[in-house]
Amino acid sequence: MSLTVLTRLSDLPAAQWDALLPADQPFMRHAFLSAVEDSASLGKGSGWRPEHLLHVENGQLLAALPAYRKWHSYGEYVFDHGWADACRRAGIDYYPKLLAAVPFSPVSGPRLLAARPQDGLALLQALPGYLEIEDLSGAHINFTDPALDALLAVEPDWLSRLGCQYHWQNRGYRDFQDFLDTLASRKRKQMRKEREQVAGQAIGFEWHAGHELVEADWDFVYACYANTYAVRGQAPYLSRAFFSLLAERMPEAIRVVFAVQGSQRVAMAFSLVAGDTLYGRYWGCLAEYDRLHFETCFYQGMDYAIAHGLKRFDAGAQGEHKLIRGFEPVITHSWHYLRHPGLRAAVNEFLDAERVGVLAYADEARGALPYRQVE
Repeated sequence: MSLTVLTRLSDLPAAQWDALLPADQPFMRHAFLSAVEDSASLGKGSGWRPEHLLHVENGQLLAALPAYRKWHSYGEYVFDHGWADACRRAGIDYYPKLLAAVPFSPVSGPRLLAARPQDGLALLQALPGYLEIEDLSGAHINFTDPALDALLAVEPDWLSRLGCQYHWQNRGYRDFQDFLDTLASRKRKQMRKEREQVAGQAIGFEWHAGHELVEADWDFVYACYANTYAVRGQAPYLSRAFFSLLAERMPEAIRVVFAVQGSQRVAMAFSLVAGDTLYGRYWGCLAEYDRLHFETCFYQGMDYAIAHGLKRFDAGAQGEHKLIRGFEPVITHSWHYLRHPGLRAAVNEFLDAERVGVLAYADEARGALPYRQVE
């Protein structure tokens, strides 16, 4: 089969794209991905070029791989900089490459979208030929779901990579105190103290859905978001326009909590909600306040999940600081197809050793959880 290439998602009707999606996956929705593109958060000069691969038959969209041609490895959260450096030293071109992922968001979910499994498999099997024709070094599919993991596990040329994140599970807690009661005494006291320190600064919190927010609210959200990059001397990945476009296209999925001191907003956390999961994505503050990050990003989200009967809180990448607050290790998966046989062999050897380390770390991390007894 030949693949159809789509370089602008807005050129495809949203209904056709979303028909291939599970209902509870906000990050693969046409609204989200097109908002990233149409807001100029990627495209010319960004090192990202949309290159979505479609399986179309008789005018009908049967399968899609949301993908991007990349000239660097930033904004991916599955780090292959070492592979690129090794290629540079060996005189092998690593860039451009093809990446299938949610830009700037390390959230697991479906990547190969298909009406039927055989349609997705046909697209997947056409991918190596496409890479060769386009002279791309390889394809990388990050933060995959179990369905794609099962498909790729039987393909010998695809290399599996594991990672570890931390997610909080709501085990039917009645309220935050009910959750605290499951913790060891010292950890329980630590969390209470952290929350009291924030309350002692006269900081309260306001939750809003996307349809409740106006442009002035989004100005504040963006100022906070951009500041998290500015303090590290970096430019933010997302543009201001992204937030307005997303609020216009999928307001029902948006949740923003504002930290308010007196009449002044001082921080925010931006999340999406779908199905039984709250996805914490972006946060920022305009001044430093003791323990405010933990309260705004973690405890407020846990409170929200409990109050709304959500089962899971995915607060993003990184974070042993999440572990001691009850976020449990979760193994993530990515897959890598590398055309150069020498590079593929070297990376495969590296991944074999890394996999052992990741699994051992996750086991060790579970032993550091604050619960009296993990269910």
